Amino acid sequence: MKLTYYGQSCLQLEISGKKVLFDPFISHNPLAKDIDISNLKPDYILLSHGHGDHIGDLVTIQKNSGAQVVCIADIVGWLNKQGVEKVAGMNIGGNFKMEFGNVKMVVAIHSSGLPDGSYGGNPAGFVITTADKKIYFAGDTALTYDMKLLEDENLDWAILPIGDYYTMGVDDAIKAAGFVNCKKVVGIHYDSFPVIKIDKGEAKAKFTKAGLNLSLPGIGETIDL
Repeated sequence: MKLTYYGQSCLQLEISGKKVLFDPFISHNPLAKDIDISNLKPDYILLSHGHGDHIGDLVTIQKNSGAQVVCIADIVGWLNKQGVEKVAGMNIGGNFKMEFGNVKMVVAIHSSGLPDGSYGGNPAGFVITTADKKIYFAGDTALTYDMKLLEDENLDWAILPIGDYYTMGVDDAIKAAGFVNCKKVVGIHYDSFPVIKIDKGEAKAKFTKAGLNLSLPGIGETIDL
């Protein structure tokens, strides 16, 4: 399995020949100026919630690729109005079957809303289960004891926000890794705005001290999971 990072919370997993894109916000992120979204052709787009820094490029990428969108049920109507019809509207606790395995929608603690100010339902995270890997994508979330529900899932990787201010910061993300019982973490949701700028060296040192591995791939970089 490969992970390519596109900045903020946007990343793509390549799983058994399928491409799964999360929270596409690229063209309005100055840090991702070298990424051409016309080259992105995912099979699926998983959306954690409707804030602009997560849904920003979804409509364009979906129309270019024909991807299946998976999101909270309350966002379906808004996407339909944008001309996106291929949408699976789930809710917390539900499962969505894909060719490569299963996606379960799990709790995230955050606010939600859509770019036009309309209701966006609850934010969410996802647990992706394949034949050989299990990945937790936390979405935008505060530290919550609900994460303890994942401690027996035998997660291979946890993808956690670390930028603070709008989400968990580094210290709470370390606690979250403990709650979900996962030692390998990919950090997201940092550096895109001044208030979520982090010291990467300090963050990695804190994770290492806690016995955890923090991966911070560069924008456009692909790593093996």
